[in-house]
Amino acid sequence: MVRLILDSSTGGYPVLIGTNLQRDLRNVVTRLDPTGAAIVTDTNVRPYALKVAKAIKRAGLKTSIHAIPASERSKSMTQLEAVLSFLERQHIDRGGCVIAVGGGTVGDLAGLAAAIWQRGVRLVAVPTTLLAMVDSSIGGKTGVNGMRSKNAIGAFWQPSAVISDLATIESLPVPNYRDAFAEVVKYAVAVDRGLFDLLQRNGPRLVERDAGMLERVVFRCVAAKALIVAKDERDRGPRAILNYGHTAGHALEAATAFRVSHGRAVAFGMRVAGRIAMGLDLCSKRTVDAQDELLDAFGLPDKPPHADPKRVLAAMAADKKARRGKVAWVMPRRIGHAEIGHTVPGALVRRVITRSLA
Repeated sequence: MVRLILDSSTGGYPVLIGTNLQRDLRNVVTRLDPTGAAIVTDTNVRPYALKVAKAIKRAGLKTSIHAIPASERSKSMTQLEAVLSFLERQHIDRGGCVIAVGGGTVGDLAGLAAAIWQRGVRLVAVPTTLLAMVDSSIGGKTGVNGMRSKNAIGAFWQPSAVISDLATIESLPVPNYRDAFAEVVKYAVAVDRGLFDLLQRNGPRLVERDAGMLERVVFRCVAAKALIVAKDERDRGPRAILNYGHTAGHALEAATAFRVSHGRAVAFGMRVAGRIAMGLDLCSKRTVDAQDELLDAFGLPDKPPHADPKRVLAAMAADKKARRGKVAWVMPRRIGHAEIGHTVPGALVRRVITRSLA
């Protein structure tokens, strides 16, 4: 097991990465000494959530489970209201704790509920997907989707602990597992050349879900994000580097009513950003080719999703990071280094998006 301590404005919190961590989870919750605990999960992960509940009950703490539908569409005001009603029924007071057991949807939804229930109760994140382990469980962003915009309604709320049990990855369907590598490649291209080299050398082992190699990759991604978030917890500046691939990616998700998976959308967004950067002479073709080859290696092909380019472009202008309809792009300069704050001519964006979806 690997243990990190992440800094935040509310104090440091532990991130545990390993296999079969129920006992460690129990110890973490015991140290928090909550007055009550409520588990939020989804219908796919409920069997693992039952194991979490059993582990917590061994610490003498009564808990209950609320399962949401396993879908990105559960990141909604309707489901948020249902979770808040659950917390009320369980009599979770200000000394209580919400335990989010699941992927990014569960983490974002349960995290927002924890942020606003009783004006803030403690949150323990138990990510069960590789995507959530390397990205969404770290950094304190919570939220639900608006009618047209992804993550439009949310709050910053840091967890009290993150427990990443790699055993949960073993049962992930292949598409869900490989989706996560879009975020992993994002870190490698945008901020960590060493991670890029590691992925190139060990792609087959990672595709086969080698636990030791996965632990190394999750650690590097968490460490990279932790350093960035520590400098810009409220997402006012440098943290925007983590938006690499998400400008076009989030727009694609919104334009397709979230029928395109997050990982595939981010991979699409990185390919778009690379081609725009090349069109602006910000990076070489070699850089774009290296990025695309690595995405291919993890089963994130460049075959365009079915989407209307006009809808994607309209969704991009509605992105929560846009100002007066203009988006500041994150652009790759070389492998391991991207830059924030680039303004891109609209004609170039339209041309690349249209060609990418042709």
